[in-house]
Amino acid sequence: MPPAGRPSPGRDRRPRRDRTQPERAGPLLTQRAAMVFLLAALAGIGATVLAALAGNAWPVAVSVGSGTSATAVLFFREIID
Repeated sequence: MPPAGRPSPGRDRRPRRDRTQPERAGPLLTQRAAMVFLLAALAGIGATVLAALAGNAWPVAVSVGSGTSATAVLFFREIID
């Protein structure tokens, strides 16, 4: 029999975690990231609509909007503090 306070040799020595309460996690996105993505999505949608109204085919308009969204993420990430 092992001395008191020591685990037996065959047992796991890691402490058990209480699994009755969920782990506390932070927000999925920060407010800054959410604002950057929102503004980028709005810029992309606006560019898509304008390109479609200019007479471009939908695939071209969506490509323009996607490129605008990607560029807008980089732009808004830099200017929003």
